[in-house]
Amino acid sequence: MKILRFLLLHASLLAAGLSAPGQQPLHSDNPVSNQHTDAEPQKIYRPSAWTLTTPLGFHIPAGMDTLPYNYQTRNVPSMVSDAYASTSNLGGEGINLLYFQRPQRRDFFFADALAPWIPNVKEQKFYNVYVPMTLLSYNFAGSSDTHQDHLNGQFAGNVNRRIGVGAFIDYIHSKGAYANLAVKNFNFGANIYYTGDRYEMQALYQQYNSLNRENGGITDQDYIRDPAKLQGGVTKIESQSIPTNLSNAFSRLTGARFFTTQAYKLGFWREVQVNDTLTRDEFVAHTKFIYSFEYRHDRHAFRDFSSSDITSFWKDVYLNPSLTSDVTTLNTIVNTLGVSMVEGFQKWAKFALGAYASIEHRSYTLPNGQKDVAIAEPGTEGLTPIPEGTTTPAADKQTILWIGGRIEKTRGSILKYNADARFGVTGDYAGDLDVNGEVATNIPLMADTLSIRAEGFFRNHTPSWLLQHYVSNNFIWDNSFSRTRSFRVRGIVDFPKSGTTLSAGFENTRNLIYFDDQALPAQCGSPVSVFSASLEQRLRLGILHWDNRITYQECSDQRVLPMPRLSVYSNLYLQFTAFRVLHLQIGADCDYYTQYCGLAYQPATMTFHTQQTQNLGDYPLCNVYINAKLYRTRFYVMMSHINQGWFSTNYFSLPGYPVNPRRLQIGLCIDFAN
Repeated sequence: MKILRFLLLHASLLAAGLSAPGQQPLHSDNPVSNQHTDAEPQKIYRPSAWTLTTPLGFHIPAGMDTLPYNYQTRNVPSMVSDAYASTSNLGGEGINLLYFQRPQRRDFFFADALAPWIPNVKEQKFYNVYVPMTLLSYNFAGSSDTHQDHLNGQFAGNVNRRIGVGAFIDYIHSKGAYANLAVKNFNFGANIYYTGDRYEMQALYQQYNSLNRENGGITDQDYIRDPAKLQGGVTKIESQSIPTNLSNAFSRLTGARFFTTQAYKLGFWREVQVNDTLTRDEFVAHTKFIYSFEYRHDRHAFRDFSSSDITSFWKDVYLNPSLTSDVTTLNTIVNTLGVSMVEGFQKWAKFALGAYASIEHRSYTLPNGQKDVAIAEPGTEGLTPIPEGTTTPAADKQTILWIGGRIEKTRGSILKYNADARFGVTGDYAGDLDVNGEVATNIPLMADTLSIRAEGFFRNHTPSWLLQHYVSNNFIWDNSFSRTRSFRVRGIVDFPKSGTTLSAGFENTRNLIYFDDQALPAQCGSPVSVFSASLEQRLRLGILHWDNRITYQECSDQRVLPMPRLSVYSNLYLQFTAFRVLHLQIGADCDYYTQYCGLAYQPATMTFHTQQTQNLGDYPLCNVYINAKLYRTRFYVMMSHINQGWFSTNYFSLPGYPVNPRRLQIGLCIDFAN
């Protein structure tokens, strides 16, 4: 990594030199405009980006990745959101404590803990750019024993105006500030598209691989809260010397995604006026026939090579008392045929309307069905008897027929909307329903434009097979859960000129599934409601900026769905330009959430479960930083957790998992000119 830092430093100097005064920049951070020096009239090229809906592949406009201010927050684990609980490592397991920002639980629930670090098909951006875009960033922190390295690269380019390609890599290696806690994540992917008059195709491939060393938390929280109590009056202790519950345990989560959507369009040609004397023919599509294919592979492995840890840390041991080697997989294949009317091909066609049918195949394997799982002979000393009447399947397969549709309106300045609906037709999922929608409008108000958006969903879902059936060395469950029914509505109001954003939402869920105090899935018999309201206010006086976000949330049953009632993020900084070319942001930010009976982390299943013994929160986490941009190079210097030990030592994110101590962090990002 020292060689990489050296190369990036010299590359940043080269990138800055290429765009120094007197040189013609190839492109800027704003929408691209290029001037031709020949006799052709000036042309303006505006880059664009979009994501895809699944399974029909409708386009959703997306913003360009420009690495705005506050670049430094991307590399502090606890600042994934304004209230985020994690095992403290960048790229490690965590859960968003702001309920309305929490993603929907996946069929392969192990991946939920790494949601911010795993590539997602619906978040993959496709770019149409005149000048190829390459961004390379590198961030590091800590000492040689506790170092944290994060390398990220993105590329997008066009072969011509119809064909574009892209790729990304993301590598995180963090040894961890605490013993036996480390992360090594490597994600990569590529995409390609073709947008012709009659035929269009988009395809993407993503792969992720995350290896996490698990320490089960520190053995005694007084090593953080009151180290003198455990060390005979010595108040200082190195974080790496604190003993942990697990010494030789590892979680590995790997997976791959491939998604492609193709469409053949029917339509007609019409003449379009270019200027007073020139016309051209333009193809106008009115109908699209769509075929989409998606393949997903997910694999979770948990291994513990310490027999003493296995018998002391877990209550039950079902397969082998001397070695844990759990492997669980899910393979999913989805084929979709659809048809859609295209928005705007005639004046009366104010919206797009599509319908589809999908066949989904799922294949599960559990640890007791894997060849490389170590299973002891029946009757071995130290084994927990399997509960009577519990079935222990090794694998299962499911085939589901879905019927669905989508309506959307993306054009016009007054009203835009979209809605999706999907119905389960066959098997255990017959009768399942998933409906979600969004509507947005702009209203002129005095000297401002009021942006209003409303969103919501209704879901009637059969619980995933892995929540119903699971076999491993330390956990076995065999459930017969009822369908979960949830309804949510949320509104967002934005005043751009005043820098004010208001939002409020409500959700009601029947038969909520959660992980209980024993880290086992359970179902709540009574409805659970959540209300949330948030205010974001951005203030400015000259070069002084003060950005604030406040979120209040209330749950009707904190016992099954614990969450902090109030969270606050505040960022006070100076933003200005020095020497005409050096853009600076100098400030301090802090997040805080109120005390609550926090969730605990179970490393064997990578799940977060309720507990009733320890309150968490009521601790501010503050950072001071300098962000700078010089031509195409961005860099920052930050001292994270600057307030360690100032007012309190209760800086635990999860029971047994303190946040990282105070540390210096440095980051660099280069926008290479191609």
